[in-house]
Amino acid sequence: MDFAYSDKVRALQDKIGDFMGRHVYPNDARHAEEIASGDRWQPSELVEELKTKARAEGLWNLFLPGHHGAGLTNLEYAPLCEIMGRSALAPEAFNCSAPDTGNMETLALYGSEAQKKQWLQPLLDGKIRSAFAMTEPAVASSDATNIESSIVRDGDHYVLNGRKWWTTGAPDPRCKIIIFMGKSDPRNPERHKQQSMVLVPRDTPGVKMVRALTVFGYDDAPHGHAEMLFENVRVPVANILLGEGRGFEIAQGRLGPGRIHHCMRAIGAAERTLEMMCKRVKSRVAFGKPLAEQTVTLERIAEARIMIEQARLLVLKAAYMMDTVGNKVARAEIAMIKVAVPNMLSRVTDMAIQAHGAAGVSEDFGLARAYAGARTLRIVDGPDEVHRNQIGRIELRKYN
Repeated sequence: MDFAYSDKVRALQDKIGDFMGRHVYPNDARHAEEIASGDRWQPSELVEELKTKARAEGLWNLFLPGHHGAGLTNLEYAPLCEIMGRSALAPEAFNCSAPDTGNMETLALYGSEAQKKQWLQPLLDGKIRSAFAMTEPAVASSDATNIESSIVRDGDHYVLNGRKWWTTGAPDPRCKIIIFMGKSDPRNPERHKQQSMVLVPRDTPGVKMVRALTVFGYDDAPHGHAEMLFENVRVPVANILLGEGRGFEIAQGRLGPGRIHHCMRAIGAAERTLEMMCKRVKSRVAFGKPLAEQTVTLERIAEARIMIEQARLLVLKAAYMMDTVGNKVARAEIAMIKVAVPNMLSRVTDMAIQAHGAAGVSEDFGLARAYAGARTLRIVDGPDEVHRNQIGRIELRKYN
């Protein structure tokens, strides 16, 4: 395995780093102020400005392989996504933010030509946003076969009923399309063939937002997360993805890249968090000497650096395997990074908060929000327990 970055990747790293320095980092505070004032649920003017600039500089849809995107491999995209992860503002500016990335990949892989024209192209252009409705409040959705929402065929239409939550992006007024997962064949003896995925335009009658959800008190406006009610929602049969009974298959194909993208961004978030911690301890004095000279501080900085480097190497290995042997063969590596990286980010952020003292739990440095995001990442796209069980089973198969 050769993880040396190619000339193309290094050039893109420089280009993205320069863009971040000119347009993103200086606007982090402005972005927070913009959302805090006025209608929180209206799109950010700043983000729209940055999207125009990023696209003009060719820094657009870098996550998507093939002719729809930049044609980068997972290994090539990893260091670029890491840079974007250094700011919550950045991913959307480059049209590389979840859940749109996963939904675009899903449409690119499994959508019909008509579906791609209607929904994928506007997403690629950054003109609309999207949501993914899978998780349900009434069941343990860590096991996707538990999903109870129904998809019933009625002539040339499907009728959808169900309650979803953590439908990220649904409160955003730019959200125009939702990928809905439900059971179309609940009696199928093969549990993983009971589910289907259907494209649901956000303005379809019967699609209702019950409430916007908060994450440790943060509403993540203007994008947000919603509890959604689907009551007798009728969509054409042509809106199904891939075919009836293929929902679980699509979910697995969608979540692999989504998981590694989360982890790539988390490496960047950890790097910036460590950077903040180092600057803080060098500028503060306690008990007669700088915090940076306290042994406990040095140990935490060293531990953070070790954990970040370990996590990055594991992510690069997973990316390499996804590129060379495919997502299915790389499922253990994908599961490992999904456990290791969010836990690493949680620990690094926790140490940075401690180094900042009371300031760390305030909104002044963004660490409290960063910690909320890091902790949530241990649940997003499958909880730690599910991934650990998968890793354990794969390991034990070696001894059959």
